[in-house]
Amino acid sequence: MSYNKSLDFLNMIKNNPNVREDQKAYKPQEITSKPVTSLKRTISRIPADRKIAVIDTETNWSDEVMSIGIVLADMNTYKCVDAKYYIIDPEYRKGGMYSSVLNIVKSIPAVITSREAVMQNICDYLSLNNTHHIFAYNAKFDYGHLSELQHFEWFDIMRLAAYKQFNHSIPQTADICKSGRLKRGYSVENILQMLSSDFSYHETHNAVFDAMDELKIMEFLGHSLDAYECARL
Repeated sequence: MSYNKSLDFLNMIKNNPNVREDQKAYKPQEITSKPVTSLKRTISRIPADRKIAVIDTETNWSDEVMSIGIVLADMNTYKCVDAKYYIIDPEYRKGGMYSSVLNIVKSIPAVITSREAVMQNICDYLSLNNTHHIFAYNAKFDYGHLSELQHFEWFDIMRLAAYKQFNHSIPQTADICKSGRLKRGYSVENILQMLSSDFSYHETHNAVFDAMDELKIMEFLGHSLDAYECARL
C-alpha cells in the first residue's frame, strides 16, 4: 500500500491545536479582473531616512525559533531597503516543518550562530538604523517567541490585512465576522493572492522571504503608519 504524505500532513493539522487559524487551507471565493502583478522580492537602492522593520520567524519541532528574517523598509513607501537572515544554532539542527527551505536564500547570506548572538545583532542593527517599530504578520506569535525584542514597538499586519474595512480586495462573497475579519483564509499567501490577483503566488515559509512578502502586503494595502495604531500589541 502506498504512503500518502498529503493525508498524513492534513491529519497532523487536524489533530494539532497549535496550528494557527490563518494557516488553514483556503480557496479564493472570487477572482477579480485586476491585472496580475508580478510579486518580486527586491531591495531598493534608494536610501530611507526613517525606517520600520518587518520580522518573521520559523520554529523547530520543539517550538524553538530556528530562523529569523528581518527587513527594513522606508516608513512612507514600505519599499524594502535592506534585509538580514539568521539561522540559529543549535536549534535549527532539531529540524522543523520548514527545515527544507532554510537554505534556499542565495541573495541574502545567512548568519548561522547562537540565539544570544543573533538577538544582540538584531538589536544593534535596529539601533544603528534608528528603527523602533517592528511589524509582523500574526505578530503575537513572533512577539511571544522573541522576548529579547519586546521593548520595541510591535504592530500586527494581520490586524489590517484580514479585515474588510482595511482590505478592499477581500471578496464581497467572503465569510466574515461581525467585526469585519475574515473567518478563514487570511494567511500571508491568501492575502497576497487577493491583493495582487496573482493566484500563482505561494508562501515559501522561509523567514526572510516571508518577511519581504509581509512587507509587500503593507505596500499593497497602502495605509499610512498611523492606521496601524489599532494593530499595536
